[in-house]
Amino acid sequence: MDKYDLCVIGGGPSGYAAAMRAIDFGKRVVLIEKEQIGGAGIYDGALSSKTLWELSEKVAGVNETIVHAHGKERYELSWKEVQRTMNEAIFDRKYQYSCHIKLLQNESFSKLFAYERGTGYIISPNEVHITKTRGKSKVIQADYIVIATGGRPRKLPDIEVDEKIIMTSNGIHHLKDYPKSLVILGAGVIGCEFATIFCNFGKTKVYLIDRAERILPFEDEDIAKMVGDNFERMGAVIHHDAKLEHMEIVDGEVEYEISYKNGKSEIIRVEKALLSIGRLTNIEGIGLENADVKINDRGLIADNDTQTNTSNIYAVGDVSGHIALVNIGELEARHAVEKIFGKKKEKMTYDNISTIMFLKPEVATVGLSEQQCVEQNIPVRVVKIDYSCIARAIAMRRTQGFFKIIVTNDDEMKILGMRAIGAHASSAIQAVALLIKMNKGIAELAELVHPHPSIIEGIQECVRMLLNTSIFKASVFEDKLKCYSLIDGVKTPLERL
Repeated sequence: MDKYDLCVIGGGPSGYAAAMRAIDFGKRVVLIEKEQIGGAGIYDGALSSKTLWELSEKVAGVNETIVHAHGKERYELSWKEVQRTMNEAIFDRKYQYSCHIKLLQNESFSKLFAYERGTGYIISPNEVHITKTRGKSKVIQADYIVIATGGRPRKLPDIEVDEKIIMTSNGIHHLKDYPKSLVILGAGVIGCEFATIFCNFGKTKVYLIDRAERILPFEDEDIAKMVGDNFERMGAVIHHDAKLEHMEIVDGEVEYEISYKNGKSEIIRVEKALLSIGRLTNIEGIGLENADVKINDRGLIADNDTQTNTSNIYAVGDVSGHIALVNIGELEARHAVEKIFGKKKEKMTYDNISTIMFLKPEVATVGLSEQQCVEQNIPVRVVKIDYSCIARAIAMRRTQGFFKIIVTNDDEMKILGMRAIGAHASSAIQAVALLIKMNKGIAELAELVHPHPSIIEGIQECVRMLLNTSIFKASVFEDKLKCYSLIDGVKTPLERL
């Protein structure tokens, strides 16, 4: 029987990161993956959808210039060309993983790393049965096990999903052409990202079913409003406060009925539908019961800082129960391995996690939002600067957006969070994320010299406003520069020059 220091079940972003980190410690590790290395980080997930978004943004940008500004004929890209670009991106990343694994197996790492193509099934806390895709099955022994089996799109029991007419995120990447019309059930991040993609391409009438009063209900209202206004400007229909009564395939199309709180209802027929209602963890059929690993009422198995109730078994990525993002899964995986072999004492923290939502415009976040501060009754000071006051945004002719920084309501003004919406938003939050992790205030940001012209200059002007040393005075540009305290949910303007 082969023996390993670590067995990793699942070769997506989380599992792969765990295996590579174990190699750093000089440990012998086996990585088991039943389908494709890279998982949803490459296939029908992050890379696929973000490639579509990047391409759609370019198409939309061209059309905003040549159609709206110059009145020329609209530029269109065939779906065949869209798919070719997406498949090229997938191939590039897939090729990197494939080459990396082959070299690991052939080079000096071969004594440390083994890759098994097949399904892993836990038969005891230290034994895993591998049903190979090709060849004989076998049992291996491992001191520790990391479960990184990922997740899958959630479905509804009364809606037939054929992944061609009614789809999840697994099926929508395999469309044969632009749908003439598309309804999206769910106005969270994934639903809004696909709504953005198809609105950008301009070939699809988009309907968005939102059971809340506004889209992106977990985010601040000013963020959600800007994104929602852009959807409607691009011709999308948002069914706010709507309840889906039924959805079915009729004559090769999708018919759905929605009702509203005022008692009204309507039936609409569209060509395609996308269900974007969250994800479920892949924990069935992996033998958790044989190792006495407990599952909570949310279908999650991580119990204590990536560790399950069975002390030598860890869970990372989607199955950990935290944010289902590639970077979070990789971070959890590295943390788990460092905890196992490096005796790491510091607990995993999610306070300074940076995220990006590929919307119109893009949204980047880190730390607490205004909404969360109100919910947690945390007194804060908030400062906002509109993109129209940032030289780089003016040069790019992309002045829609703002930066918002949230600090403690005291003289230290420690940074609690930031929200950025607009061009290059994701490039603007890293310094703030670092200061949140370091539990620092705004003084360091105020003295940091940013390149000119750059979007991130707006961050510096934000903190200068808090210090009352800004170049543009908030009292002069009241509609563009805002500085206020937020206590018990009440906004009070701060006196600034």
